[in-house]
Amino acid sequence: MKISIGQAAKELGVSIPTLRRWEADGKIQAERTPTGHRRYELAQLRGLKPYETSKNNRPTLCYARVSSHDQKEDLVRQVNLLEVFCVANGWTYEVMQDLGSGLNYNKKGLQQLIKRICSGSVGRLVLTHKDRLLRFGSELIFSLCEAFNTEVVIINQGEQPLIDEEELAQDVLEIITVFSARLYGSRSDKNRKLVETLREAAEQL
Repeated sequence: MKISIGQAAKELGVSIPTLRRWEADGKIQAERTPTGHRRYELAQLRGLKPYETSKNNRPTLCYARVSSHDQKEDLVRQVNLLEVFCVANGWTYEVMQDLGSGLNYNKKGLQQLIKRICSGSVGRLVLTHKDRLLRFGSELIFSLCEAFNTEVVIINQGEQPLIDEEELAQDVLEIITVFSARLYGSRSDKNRKLVETLREAAEQL
């Protein structure tokens, strides 16, 4: 029986990018339909599942994030969804939370999450959406998960959450903050005015 890449990811409990990496590394094989879609042999995929036993002996970590204090209701919804999902699957779990931009890699919860994954003590990482981990660069964390045999489960795989205007503004301000120091450093009045204009525009989003 042949199944789609989405079904294959669900069967193995990994992300779609992980399946693509495994195919590129020769770990699994996929056939292509006339329209170019991947199809995987279910029997072959099930032969890859002996690692599941070792995962069951390690706890599941759930990660939830919002950008600002005004989004705390959304944080509560994320946590509730993660808890219900883990209980329904019978997993021993812990929820980690962060308040901060998806562009910030220095958040306390994220740093602790990375350390625990790299310690080999995490069996599974569960997210509501991919961008709750990071706005850009989630694949770096997923690569660490693969290296340390940590399963990645994204509850709403392929579904893009609605981006809150305030969260978008926070992300834009984060980018401006990173580059403004360089522009200010050039001591150019033109650069300073450009930064201030961008910052004002972001704050009005």
